[in-house]
Amino acid sequence: MDKMQTEDGLGVLFIVATPIGNAQDMSPRGTGILQSVDVIAAEDTRRSVVLLNKLGIRNKLASNHKFNEHGKARYFIDLLKAGRSVAVITDAGTPCISDPGNELIKCAVAEGIRVVGVPGPCAAVTALSISGFDLSGFVFWGFFPRENADRGRLLDRMRRGAVRTHAFYESPKRVMDAVEYFLRQDVPCQMCLCNDLTKLHETAFRGTPGQVRDQLLAKGEYEKGEFCLIVELSEDFLVPREEHVVSPEALLVDAMVREGVRAKDAIRTVLAGEGNTYTKNELYAASLRLKEMFG
Repeated sequence: MDKMQTEDGLGVLFIVATPIGNAQDMSPRGTGILQSVDVIAAEDTRRSVVLLNKLGIRNKLASNHKFNEHGKARYFIDLLKAGRSVAVITDAGTPCISDPGNELIKCAVAEGIRVVGVPGPCAAVTALSISGFDLSGFVFWGFFPRENADRGRLLDRMRRGAVRTHAFYESPKRVMDAVEYFLRQDVPCQMCLCNDLTKLHETAFRGTPGQVRDQLLAKGEYEKGEFCLIVELSEDFLVPREEHVVSPEALLVDAMVREGVRAKDAIRTVLAGEGNTYTKNELYAASLRLKEMFG
């Protein structure tokens, strides 16, 4: 059985995965921990109470959603330092995967508090596992961007990456637009669009963006439930990694002179440039080198 305290008297922070649809996917270990901890930090207490009622758990819930997690982290840390145990859960699936929880974990690590993961369901991993795509490497991006400019930058990063398979979450109200974006951009790819994974009416739409769009239209009512989109790019669509022809320092100096901005703002300017191949960390390191050279 998992210990609720460490030897130095600090409470343990548990990150507990919960079902994404089928309640039978709740693990016995996860159930035992939720029954044993002093407090359960939940993304939405109204939704989580449904699961906890099934498990016979009462009066342990505290909210920990994206709008209060920065301020609430201190509250949970104080509980843990006082020797009380805390479990973090999300509405469905594994916490911190496009859900709140990471701020509390970072604070706990900084305070020397033990953090224990309790594995279980995750929509992105489940969708990847049934896709049939190349999973020797993949990237999970969270929710697909809303704005076309952000989508264009993301698609460019996907093309220049080292993997072909990419995973996204999407809301039912925007899923058709997301699929049609790949169609409009004429992206050569295969899709596996999963809806309501593990639930009674679980569905997987497969094929090219055009075929997946037609399947959604044929279904009629698709604007409900949760969606996970897996995209496998054609190998021919990938762009070979380019060698840098201009140093990051030169790009930053050019932006500073041209825009009349400081190095910090020049980094943002270069990052937004269409032809830029440097990462934010590489540009930041270059700005520090410039500062050392010129003061």
